[in-house]
Amino acid sequence: MDPRSQVLLRQAELFHGELLLAGLPADDLLGQLPAAHGWSWHQGEQQRLAARFPQRSHFGTEPPERRFDAAVLFLPKSRELADYLLQSLAARLPGLPLYLVGEKRGGIERAARQLSLYGTPRKLDSARHSQLWQVAIDKVPKRPDLLALAQRFSLDLAEGPLTVVSLPGVFSHGRLDAGSELLLSHLDGLTPGRLLDFGCGAGVIGATLKRRYAAAEVFLLDVDAFALQSSQLTLEANGLQAEVLAGDGIDAAPGSLDGILSNPPFHQGVRTDYQASEHLIAQARHHLRAGGELRLVANAFLRYPALIERHLGPCATLAEGGGFRVYSAQRRS
Repeated sequence: MDPRSQVLLRQAELFHGELLLAGLPADDLLGQLPAAHGWSWHQGEQQRLAARFPQRSHFGTEPPERRFDAAVLFLPKSRELADYLLQSLAARLPGLPLYLVGEKRGGIERAARQLSLYGTPRKLDSARHSQLWQVAIDKVPKRPDLLALAQRFSLDLAEGPLTVVSLPGVFSHGRLDAGSELLLSHLDGLTPGRLLDFGCGAGVIGATLKRRYAAAEVFLLDVDAFALQSSQLTLEANGLQAEVLAGDGIDAAPGSLDGILSNPPFHQGVRTDYQASEHLIAQARHHLRAGGELRLVANAFLRYPALIERHLGPCATLAEGGGFRVYSAQRRS
């Protein structure tokens, strides 16, 4: 069981009545707290929770519209996202308790100070390298407008300016990261058939593909609800149409693709984790047609070429700069 869940269960007597667990891990916590309901924005965790606890977990960027007697927020990595989530929960809990749990190395002590906006916070427990804090909501905020928190910026592309819309918690919130910038400059020469932006984030790559290859069928895939909504907003801001898909990894991608483009994710919470990237490389051939291309950008120190050649075919380095490389390989027939 997740260490944060273990800390909660050390104080299980506090959690009676209808309880909302926001950002909960996909462990047995809902089984241990039978009156609790989950709210997840991670599609993979939501799928695992829904399989074990049907109708007891909600997926999306907004809390479920139902009454709760208390809520627990599992601290996310992003401070901007934590701000939004705390305000969303506090607005629904006048006079009721809000709990915050997180790992010490994830910044729980700093984040706990944010609770003072809504009352007087107090630390309840510290164990398993995690802490549990509580505040009774006596300063009730307004419900936050998520769209008002979006950051917008413009990219000057060959086809004209592209407006990018990103929500709190989305990778590289409010700016273009160096890896995506390098990949954006090397999107020529693709077969304009069925193209996938894997780990789409705010939709920069997917929107650019649709702008450049107007006749192509473009898909944008991500595991995170805030990323999915950001991608949809980016497409709408530029008058583009593409299919935005929720899924946990490349296994959720459609088949018979002519190209998979990606600046693949490498974080899970506060930890660095290359599993999704390596699984993408290992499984891309099952989603590409014969001759279809995987084109991705990655940190130059990662030994991806050998892995790519093992699963797809000869790997070419299309570009290098800023500590990143763009790799390309076509599926063998």
